[in-house]
Amino acid sequence: MNKKNFRIEGMTCSACANRVERTIKKLDGVEGANVNFATETLNVEFDENKLTNQNIEEAVIKAGYGVKKNLKTYTFKVEGMTCSACANRVERVTEKLEGVENSSVNFATEKLTISINEDEIAYGQIKQVVDKAGYKLIKEDNNKKIKEQDASHQLLIRFIISVILTIPLLIITMGHMIGMNLLSIIDPMFNPLNFALIQVALTLPVMLVGYKFYKVGLKNLFKLSPNMDSLIAIGTLSAFLYGMFAIFKINKGNHEYTMHLYFESAAVILTLITLGKYLEAVSKGKTSQAIKALMGLAPKTATVVRNEKEIVISVEEVIIGDIILVKPGEKLPVDGEVIEGNTAIDESMLTGESIPIEKGIGDNVIGASINKTGFIKYKATKIGKDTALAQIVKLVEDAQGSKAPIAKIADVISAYFVPIVIGLAIISSLAWLIAGETPIFALTIFISVLVIACPCALGLATPTAIMVGTGKGAENGVLIKGGEALETTYKLNTIIFDKTGTITEGKPKVTDILVNNFNEEEILILAASAEKGSEHPLGEAIVKEAEERGLTLKTLDSFNAIPGHGIEVRIDEKDVFLGNRKLMIEKNIDISVLQEKSNILANEGKTPMYIAIDSKLEGIIAVADTVKPSSKKAIEALHKMGMKVAMITGDNKNTAQSIAKQVGIDIILAEVLPEDKANEVSKLQANGDKVGMVGDGINDAPALAKADIGIAIGSGTDVAIESADIVLMKSDLIDVISAIKLSKETIKNIKQNLGWAFGYNILGIPVAMGILHIFGGPLLNPMIAAAAMSFSSVSVLLNALRLRRFKV
Repeated sequence: MNKKNFRIEGMTCSACANRVERTIKKLDGVEGANVNFATETLNVEFDENKLTNQNIEEAVIKAGYGVKKNLKTYTFKVEGMTCSACANRVERVTEKLEGVENSSVNFATEKLTISINEDEIAYGQIKQVVDKAGYKLIKEDNNKKIKEQDASHQLLIRFIISVILTIPLLIITMGHMIGMNLLSIIDPMFNPLNFALIQVALTLPVMLVGYKFYKVGLKNLFKLSPNMDSLIAIGTLSAFLYGMFAIFKINKGNHEYTMHLYFESAAVILTLITLGKYLEAVSKGKTSQAIKALMGLAPKTATVVRNEKEIVISVEEVIIGDIILVKPGEKLPVDGEVIEGNTAIDESMLTGESIPIEKGIGDNVIGASINKTGFIKYKATKIGKDTALAQIVKLVEDAQGSKAPIAKIADVISAYFVPIVIGLAIISSLAWLIAGETPIFALTIFISVLVIACPCALGLATPTAIMVGTGKGAENGVLIKGGEALETTYKLNTIIFDKTGTITEGKPKVTDILVNNFNEEEILILAASAEKGSEHPLGEAIVKEAEERGLTLKTLDSFNAIPGHGIEVRIDEKDVFLGNRKLMIEKNIDISVLQEKSNILANEGKTPMYIAIDSKLEGIIAVADTVKPSSKKAIEALHKMGMKVAMITGDNKNTAQSIAKQVGIDIILAEVLPEDKANEVSKLQANGDKVGMVGDGINDAPALAKADIGIAIGSGTDVAIESADIVLMKSDLIDVISAIKLSKETIKNIKQNLGWAFGYNILGIPVAMGILHIFGGPLLNPMIAAAAMSFSSVSVLLNALRLRRFKV
């Protein structure tokens, strides 16, 4: 299965988004599809054997919309070509790259002109294939780029032109209400036809400037898939055409039509809705500021060593294996591994961790972090879309493009909304005609109902809040992987913490060594030799203790790991078992000789590691893992929120109870084998609990996936992070609270938005239909209806933007 994002253009409301979604879901091979109206993004999961990107793009175009590509055209100089066959070869190798729209090489000028989709391919990849083909690609300063004019800027220009024309139109049509006198040449009392024609002259340009409302709206209407633009197009065209009919009557001498022209309504409606669209575009731009901020973190250039020379290149030209030099105060261009020097690196922009991290030879570093103190050299290991920064940006983009389950109700209503509104407009206007009202009155009702209805507010209510919420989380090192995760998190009532590396530091230290017949040093040498090949943190602590004491380790004759129990090795013709109490019982080894001391150690929160030599217990090495400073504070905060807190660990009950007592854990799940962690999650879920699991290791991955919400510690393994719904970049348990609070605030915001959007339409449409007028109240002016419609969308966006003030 392939997952792909497409940027859709031409959508003007949630009805459009639903139409695109329905169209794509009908394609054979599509597993899932959803359209986010706020981000104008289509996310599709499909079978590559049945469908191609082109098939999906064609279906979108057939539905009446466009696929927006981040297309840019570059011109590069190509060195090393000696004939036209070389030019053809460069053309062929570049055209094969995914994301290249077309490629052309001019041998005479030695120039490659290439159009690419920058969402799919970068300069470095083009350079790599050209270099591999035996030529050299050189970036020039005069690259030609196809620039897309900013949408909000276009809308602003449209609004300014509309205002310039609409203000004099309003003065001409309504100035007399405030005592203004018109020139006799356009005064309706003396020249009624001129009075009408000047209004046409001012209204037509406003309609032409807003031509997109008609182009999109009427096209969708004829395709029997009307949207918000269809409502605006029908309403304003009705007003305009009625005005033209009135001019015909005025020209015939029926001057009573002079006071019943609707040109100003058409112009004001278009002007106000253009203003609303402009404010909407500006607000939507602000919702994605987190993404822009993240993308802006990466430096533009890198200093690399090539052919024993230091050269400065653009970051896109860095390739894996390049040796990169970074001085104090500079940003790291890409991810890599330190090969020379020591320094402290500020990773706060990605992890939220304010304290610089010490880095030395062999340590991994991440692009966009800041080198604070020393000079280092490091080898590039990840570039382009594979860097940590790019992965975070991708994760946040995917989250912002996802839908929350709460959005489904809005999607269902939006799909039927516009046809129902058109139906209500027709029914209500006909009803008033039948009731004896004038055609002008009925037209007012018809236009008002069409214009006040706003599916945009419904379509924007959920995605904008999700965009701001997930973006705000990313700013604070809390990566939430989608709308569903965001919505489920606020429902959690039980949190399970893995002990090692989550509640504790995960860096245990040897605290006690108890012996029977051997001395302390001999026991430590045997234990450390046995654990030398182990990656278990307790084993590493034993090895580290032996190394700190300067002991020489022995060579193993054999090694066998027993998951969840310990290890079995052979050293110097001795059979050695090293592990927990379960291992000793399984191997029938009597532990009574040190049992009492072992219990004391366990009660102190230390983990006793039993060592048996030739089936006889000869010692215990106690290892303790220190509790993270934030653990107790985080668990107290969860209790205040009314949550149950559990701890899961493979350690014995005494050790688990000691740690639980220190931090205030409610439920202790001790001596749990790695493969049983997911089962423990299932047991709690069976009781009706909504369970969040917090962990950092490979053995936590099944439990993270099984939990209603999996929360991975950012310092943990890639497998754990991949299995989780939320990633805490700075490994601070306080961020579990931040994630839950952010979820609650976002869902609260979505409910407010949906409440406003539904409430607005439930109240606004009946008022536009003339309900108040039945009881002697006022009739809704179409211009006020247009202002209210624009305000509804903008208010939803402004409410979503309040989430930007959220503090962890």
